[in-house]
Amino acid sequence: MYQKSVSRWYFGGLASLAAVCVTHPLDLLKVLLQTEHGKHFGVAGMTVRVITINGFSSFYNGFSGSLCRQLTYSMIRFSVYDFLKEILSESRKKYLPFHQKVIIGAMGGFAGGFVGTPADIVKIRMQNDVKMPLHMKRNYSHALDGMIRIVREERFRALFSGATLASSRGALMMVGQGLCATFLCQPLDVLKIRMMNNQDYYSVFYCVTETAKLGPGAFYKSLFPTALRLIPQTILTFVFLEQLRLRFGIPVELDQQKWDPAMPFEPKSAKDAIKKTGP
Repeated sequence: MYQKSVSRWYFGGLASLAAVCVTHPLDLLKVLLQTEHGKHFGVAGMTVRVITINGFSSFYNGFSGSLCRQLTYSMIRFSVYDFLKEILSESRKKYLPFHQKVIIGAMGGFAGGFVGTPADIVKIRMQNDVKMPLHMKRNYSHALDGMIRIVREERFRALFSGATLASSRGALMMVGQGLCATFLCQPLDVLKIRMMNNQDYYSVFYCVTETAKLGPGAFYKSLFPTALRLIPQTILTFVFLEQLRLRFGIPVELDQQKWDPAMPFEPKSAKDAIKKTGP
């Protein structure tokens, strides 16, 4: 018998939560660059502008929104993926082919994107306050305060502004992590952030047409800082996820005769090859 640990359903959310503690300043710069109109700042120029106007502490504006988003978006996308993978693996008594993993990954990302939309909106608006003049700042105290005020001032459905774009982006992000995801998701990311930050965009089509007026490059605005943020976020998420699995995962025993060494992280049959020894 071989013993190992498997992840609990909420480990993906906790790992992403830990990762965003490091990458939030990069996410803030990405949002500021994507919502900038007229003036053209690079990463260095925007960094200097933020420090000069607001100080170093402003790099963590909207941090409560980021934490809330990871506890919704990331926790849902990881848990849905693991849940569907376990069901399909047990029903078919074999490993899932790649295309099926892609499909359930997209389903998990889509669900996570939708559920995480309210927190995403609050995060983006809190981050964008950094560059706004005093009379235009929204000044949400924290993520929950932001959601309450949005419902009170703009109605409940405003919490899901850009949900279609967020869900589609989540599906693509789950399918292709890293540089591939950055390139695939960037147009959706730009449109999503513009819709969530600006109430004047009343539909996805209108947002697309208005952005297109700025030229094709507008859909890939701040591509470099997006990659600069996504790469460490992805690496750190899986590093933390692995540590959580090893230290706090569910201990299981694998039957040596039914365990395929070429695929060490999942048995061929969850019922026949895994015997749970912990809660």
